[in-house]
Amino acid sequence: MLVGDRMAKPPITAAPGDLLSHAAQLMNSGRFRRLPVLSDNKLVGIITERDLREHRGHLEQTRVIDAMITNVITVAPDVILEDAAQIMLDRQIGGLPVVADGQLIGIITVSDVMKAFLDMMGASNGGSTRLDFRLEGEEHGFVEASRIVAREGGEVLGVGSYRNNLGESPVCYLRLITGNAEKIAKALRVSGFDVLGIHRVGGAAKPSA
Repeated sequence: MLVGDRMAKPPITAAPGDLLSHAAQLMNSGRFRRLPVLSDNKLVGIITERDLREHRGHLEQTRVIDAMITNVITVAPDVILEDAAQIMLDRQIGGLPVVADGQLIGIITVSDVMKAFLDMMGASNGGSTRLDFRLEGEEHGFVEASRIVAREGGEVLGVGSYRNNLGESPVCYLRLITGNAEKIAKALRVSGFDVLGIHRVGGAAKPSA
């Protein structure tokens, strides 16, 4: 998934000559935490909630240009979402203006990345259930697990895998939109799979029996 698929567009912006009170009003009305600053349609800075807090009591007397960050880190729309997330994590920032051909076309935030992450995992779909189990060799691999799930009447909405530590067997998660998760988990265990747990959207994890 690319930044351009999940960015907010067109972004709400401020001008260097705006008062901070105006920037604060824009942020409050749109529930934003940051505003790109444009001058002659060029990105020249970004103003954040932190900048506003540092000038509290002087918002009506201070211009955006006097408080904004000028060394703005940007990202292109064709960058993959994982890379944008890594930049925000490394730089400890909550959002990145998206620039193409020198023009600001959007903004991607931590919230956008989190929503995309939930969508990719199928977790934003209410009523789904996630089933976690270890992948250990061909007999206890993804193909065999998928066969068992289908046999037990389960329909898969999303799938993925991860490792808690390098060298460990990968953990596979299946997001089920239909089917009896407990019954499917039991069938997997009978076939030798190490089922780690059943997780419902909005609910607590249910450990493997």
